Parts: sequence; C-alpha cells; structure tokens
Amino acid sequence: MSEYAFPEILVSADWVANHLDDENVRIVESNEDLLLYSIGHIRNAVHIDWIADLNDAIRRDYLNEEEFAALCAKNGIGNDTTVVFYGDKHNWWATYALWVFKLFGHADCRIMNGGRAKWVADGRELTKDVPTFAATEYTPQQRTDYKIRAFRDQVLDHIRGDQPLVDVRSTQEFSGELLHMPGSPQEGALRGGHIKGAKNVSWSRAVNEDSTFKSVADLKAIYEEEQGLRPTDSVVAYCRIGERSSHSWFVLTYLLGYPSVRNYDGSWTEWGNLVGVPIENPSKQA
Repeated sequence: MSEYAFPEILVSADWVANHLDDENVRIVESNEDLLLYSIGHIRNAVHIDWIADLNDAIRRDYLNEEEFAALCAKNGIGNDTTVVFYGDKHNWWATYALWVFKLFGHADCRIMNGGRAKWVADGRELTKDVPTFAATEYTPQQRTDYKIRAFRDQVLDHIRGDQPLVDVRSTQEFSGELLHMPGSPQEGALRGGHIKGAKNVSWSRAVNEDSTFKSVADLKAIYEEEQGLRPTDSVVAYCRIGERSSHSWFVLTYLLGYPSVRNYDGSWTEWGNLVGVPIENPSKQA
C-alpha cells in the first residue's frame, strides 16, 4: 500500500489482528446493513450506526460538536486515538464514517483495506461479544465543513466556474432512468438526471473484487486518463445522499493525493428537488 499518496490511511487485516488489544487503537464497524454487527464482528470493535449515531435526528445534518465528543467518549475514543473503520459494501459506509470524523478534525483515522468482506473471506474470527471501554474525555473541535464538504450554493458556483463534478452513482441514475440505486425503491427526488457538466464514475470502480482498493495506476487510468481529472483540480463528488461519494472523496483525497476534494452530501436527494437548478437528463432527450 506504500504507492498511495497517504499510505498510512490504510491498514491491512493483519495489522488490525495485531492491534485488537491496543489501548490506543479503536476498531469501528459501520455498515449499510445494521444487523451485521450483531451477528458477528471483529473482536473489540465498536459499532457506529450511520443513521442513529452520526446524523441529527431532526435536521438533515450531522451531529454537533458536543454530540460528537459524547459519541467518541462513550466508545473509548480520545483525541489521540487511532480509529480504524471497516464495514460492508467495499467499505462504503466506513469511508462515510471516516469523512464525518474528519469534519470534526479527528487526526488519526484509517480504513481497513478490504473491509468486512475480506476479513470474512480470509477466515478470520468474528464474535458476538460487545466490548465495553472506559469512557474518555474527548475535547471537541469546531466542525470544519468548508474544507471537505460542499453545499448547494457552492455547487452552483462550481458549475459557473466550469470546475469538475464527479457523479459516482450508477449509469442508470446518471442518465435519469432511475432516481435511486438499481433494485431500490425509486424515491427521494422529483427529477432524474445529473448535475450539469458532471462526469460519471461509479464509486465501486475504485475497488477490486475482494473489496481492496485498486492500484494507483488503475485509479489514475479511471480518473485521469479516462475522465481527464488533474490533481490541481478543485473537485466536488456527489451521489444520492453523500455516502457513495464519500468513498470517491476518500480515493481522490488519500489514495491519489488530490488536495481539494469536497463531498456534496446534499447530492441528488437535494439537487433533484430544487427549483431552477441546471440538470441534464439524457433519458428525456429525443
């Protein structure tokens, strides 16, 4: 993994297995399927629910600084703790959880390469035992949305400036044929299509069949040779609610080293319901 721009952001399953009892390391499982943790997880891993733990219960936003500090404290996470995320769906929700932690400036966040799928495929141990850790004192930092998060008006400015947007959804969603992922209820937006000028690079193209991330050469072939992105670009990634695009944000930021990448978590659920914003919908064209 030394080829990546920030190789320390990834750890192997072996590394995790060797640090299960390290007091300075906290393993966090975050999945789309909320039942997976209860049927078996890595020993000493805590569970962070992307809905109940990371999102505000009323507004469409994330928890505030005090709530984030309380979440970390109850899970035995201090400001200096190395937090290693893993989960299902090629680490899709693990990168989402990492992105939220980075909104609050947590310094040492990592991803277990290959996620839950590779851990299971390697025949490694799972347990149903839920660990308990002594509560920590976590000092909250101000949430710094502007660095890695894009909002609606910033996306409009991005379009006006002819800067690159990456739509990481499926080709059917991008074309306007579907409003949601294939096989899911088609809901959440009044209009289909994509943001004007966006490039379509499905998030899952960044991983191998075993859920590990592709090589730098393969990633550059996708994002740079095929799509024409450059490391000097200011890039905004989006999907439907910001979870798949957090995966692509992670790839561009930490594996390829792009210094200016933001995740538009309002994504298509917001954009497809806005009045008067620029949309392209090939499925409606004659």
